[in-house]
Amino acid sequence: MPLGLETQAEVVGMGPEPVRFWGDQLPPNAEDMVKEKWTQIRAERPQLVAKGRRPVVNFLALSGGGSDGAFGAGLLGGWTAAGTRPEFELVTGVSTGALTAPFAFLGPKYDEALKQVFTQSDTKDIAIARPIRGLLGGDSLSSNAPLAKIVAYYVDEAFLEEIAAEHRKGRRLLIGTTNLDAERPVIWDMGRIATSGSPQALDLFRTVLLASAAIPAVFPPGFIKVAANGSTYEEMHVDGGATREVFLVPTQFMASKADRTLGFNPIRRAYIIRNGHVAPEYKVVKARTLSIAGRAVSSLIKSQGVGDLYELYLFSKRNGIDYNLAYIPADFHDTSTQSFDPVYMTKLYDLGYRLAQDGYAWKKVPPRMGN
Repeated sequence: MPLGLETQAEVVGMGPEPVRFWGDQLPPNAEDMVKEKWTQIRAERPQLVAKGRRPVVNFLALSGGGSDGAFGAGLLGGWTAAGTRPEFELVTGVSTGALTAPFAFLGPKYDEALKQVFTQSDTKDIAIARPIRGLLGGDSLSSNAPLAKIVAYYVDEAFLEEIAAEHRKGRRLLIGTTNLDAERPVIWDMGRIATSGSPQALDLFRTVLLASAAIPAVFPPGFIKVAANGSTYEEMHVDGGATREVFLVPTQFMASKADRTLGFNPIRRAYIIRNGHVAPEYKVVKARTLSIAGRAVSSLIKSQGVGDLYELYLFSKRNGIDYNLAYIPADFHDTSTQSFDPVYMTKLYDLGYRLAQDGYAWKKVPPRMGN
């Protein structure tokens, strides 16, 4: 994609309606997007906006975190068991959170599928190592073909239609990737992809999920075919966590403006699941290049993730949204023996499940601000 055309690119085969937008700026059609959502709600769920009633809308944001995604999966399962899990108007996901988000969006009936994915998979079920190829000019150190098979197993045409049906009710599923050439976050409207009617919809849906979870250099990027200025190109998309670990919508959005336009004043609640620790963890690092680099990158990601939690907190305050945060407790230590260790992930899943089943004490402020 030549410089200057990146803002004009449209995904090939998806029709005239945009299926994605930049995550660092308010979409130019944001007002129309909000109006469409509430028009769908009036038509499909009129009880939510009945006269004299103040609607409650719940948001769920799922962060990246690799195998620590087992925590979020367990939390959702325990939340269902507690009988207090709401239906979410908006679900967003990045990286491992992107793989969880479609299941969370479709509700508790997919809790068991999430449990299986996050407790019965090990590294060989996710990736095939190919370090020589990666170091000698390839695009990654491993293949994500096994993970692609898992995604394809669950995300089929029937699954896509379920996503489409919920989108038509006014609910939204958003997934974050990073356009690596542009160095910018991209937010994909997965429900719009599902309702596009395009023959390429299923393949694009899967590609976006895999791209969001494509840890740079570790997993191959996702290539999206786009058109601009009469020519076609391929965009390179990688892990959404490279630009943002967790998100709701572009932070420039102002709920008060939307409320005035639509004549509504809903109660908004945001539930943010950080699939990882937020406090420093001591771990002896081997004096080897990859060990040093890996530890440095993971430290950077953790710090960025905490920063994103603060950004969401400020966004919530500015928009009158009730802020609720969950993350792995500091006293639960990483005992994994491989990148995706089923023993460790099962323990982490069980922890999240127990915490939610017993009534999770959601944090009302970001870490290091008290509670």
